[in-house]
Amino acid sequence: MAEFDSVSKSLLSTHPQGFLTFLLGHSQVQLLDMLNPEQPAAKTQVMDSLLRVQIQGEEALVHCEFQTTDSTAVPMPRRMAGYMGRCIAEYGLPLFSYVIYLRPEAGRRDPGHYIQEHTGFEVVLRYKVIRLIALDGMAYLSSGNVGVLPFTPLMGRPQGMDVDAWLRQCVETTEELAVSRAVKHSVLAHMGMLSSLVCEESTVFSLISEEIMTEFPLLESLRKRALEQGHEEGLKQGREEGHEEGLEQGLEQGLRQSIQEALALRFDGDAAKALSGRLESIEAVEQLQALLRAAIQVAELAEFTRLLDEMTAE
Repeated sequence: MAEFDSVSKSLLSTHPQGFLTFLLGHSQVQLLDMLNPEQPAAKTQVMDSLLRVQIQGEEALVHCEFQTTDSTAVPMPRRMAGYMGRCIAEYGLPLFSYVIYLRPEAGRRDPGHYIQEHTGFEVVLRYKVIRLIALDGMAYLSSGNVGVLPFTPLMGRPQGMDVDAWLRQCVETTEELAVSRAVKHSVLAHMGMLSSLVCEESTVFSLISEEIMTEFPLLESLRKRALEQGHEEGLKQGREEGHEEGLEQGLEQGLRQSIQEALALRFDGDAAKALSGRLESIEAVEQLQALLRAAIQVAELAEFTRLLDEMTAE
């Protein structure tokens, strides 16, 4: 998906040193320039990222492709051969090429090479395949490397831990970093966007503050989509009942369910259940929408309870 490619490229340009250390396995690398990845061809091809770097005193290129799914129209080895050949022709520098698969199920069949075996015309081009799910997420989370932290929710998580609990740990660990506010917010914003590939969007935004969302337009857009999704589920339930009253009731019930899920994830499941009866007494869609926003954004359960008190007292 283009938006997740954009987030990954944004992260690379925001924290290039940390990301290069992650890719190359050592810190003896210096970024020299971020090159224009557009390549002229009969049909324009645009690489995700191309960086000119210095590795242990030697100038080289680092090329990254971010994939949410497998490349089917053109197999990934052929795509990479095209990208790599043009890089070699244009720059004549040592080339380090990577494909980074974001979704857990993607990249299993990528061999990491393009090979032509015609006798006398052999061609071999190799690149590295990184499937985030195959990496030890806890090791990278503990590293404090801001260039790779946003990807940790997509990595392998501790045994027995579900994706929501793992995201919570990733967010909490990031919040404890001894870095500037701007860096921390940048890491959390990129983490929030990327983690929506494996978590429900309502879960993501129960853990990301409103302040961060307003700083990053892509993140705010995703939050609005999460709210709209809850509304659509309610409308669908109403349509299945086949009448206008059912539409309204379905929308209300969908909103109540989303509110309880957000509260249970962010605070305490038993406390969320205890509020279910009071939520049933709220019938105005506008009020339920306001409560859903509060469930996602408030810092403490007491703040949500106060808002609910005000509504039920009216």
